[in-house]
Amino acid sequence: MSEPARSHELVVLKPDLGLCRFGPDALMPSWVGQGGFWSVSRTSDELSIVCEADHIPSGVQAEKGFSCLKVVGPLDLASVGVLAELTTALAVAGISLFAVSTFDTDYLLVRKRDLPDAIDALREGGHSVHF
Repeated sequence: MSEPARSHELVVLKPDLGLCRFGPDALMPSWVGQGGFWSVSRTSDELSIVCEADHIPSGVQAEKGFSCLKVVGPLDLASVGVLAELTTALAVAGISLFAVSTFDTDYLLVRKRDLPDAIDALREGGHSVHF
């Protein structure tokens, strides 16, 4: 028996974000940590950094122009399907995303040009979105 879909509240964060990629052995750049939103992930394949686009120096391999939707939390770590419920609404609308999760909540990054459609899709999926 599947659990009924839940409604989630999301907030659009103000700064435009960028996604940066470095090689697996790259040192952490000194400019990381500036601004109010940043996230770092390292694997054996790469070092990925999400941060405010204005802080990314020229010459860095990056994709800029992302808007961020924060799921209002904190979410219980035992919650099942939160990302699935949100990403399904976006997938049905043909909107790609980059997800970042923290201990307390999830963040959905969508291309800035797709933000209006993403908001519409999430609202049609029963979720509330505000600025």
